[in-house]
Amino acid sequence: MNVKKIAIFASGSGTNAENIIIYFKDRAYAEVVLVLSNKPEAPVLQRAEKHNVASVVFDRTAFYETDEIIELLRANDIHFVVLAGFLWLVPQNILRNYPDRIINIHPALLPKYGGKGMYGRRVHEAVIENGEKESGISIHYVNEEYDKGDILFQATCRVLSSDTPESLAARVHELEYKHFPEVIDRLILEN
Repeated sequence: MNVKKIAIFASGSGTNAENIIIYFKDRAYAEVVLVLSNKPEAPVLQRAEKHNVASVVFDRTAFYETDEIIELLRANDIHFVVLAGFLWLVPQNILRNYPDRIINIHPALLPKYGGKGMYGRRVHEAVIENGEKESGISIHYVNEEYDKGDILFQATCRVLSSDTPESLAARVHELEYKHFPEVIDRLILEN
């Protein structure tokens, strides 16, 4: 069986990326082999190193104006791409080469609270401010617009009257850690 190789794009702390790396460590059919980040100081890079996963830092020019990233993905025989806290739109050259093989996780129930600038604490603040009774996660395919790809999976949690953005974020993170690796796993097995 060919091992299907996963690349993770991340810009931040990398807790979801690390969770996915650990999840696939003991799977014979898939593994995370590459972490890519647009931020040289991102903690995700240390998390990748801790698990012996190669990492690459790139800038806006390399991502949008060259084929450097797509060539890197090809050179590493990447089969599946995961965005885990990555905030840039994915360019056409990558989208074209990975149809239905790039997914993202969003910390709200799309189509609500998505789009440019809606990430992290901003999402949880908006959910609370608007008096929503539930929030959760959306795992979706990536296309040329922020948070507009077809939704693959959603899971919900209650929004409590006592919630702060931090307490709501903690419950949403639990859903991310539980479900994101499982959805990736299912998609890889189907492809």
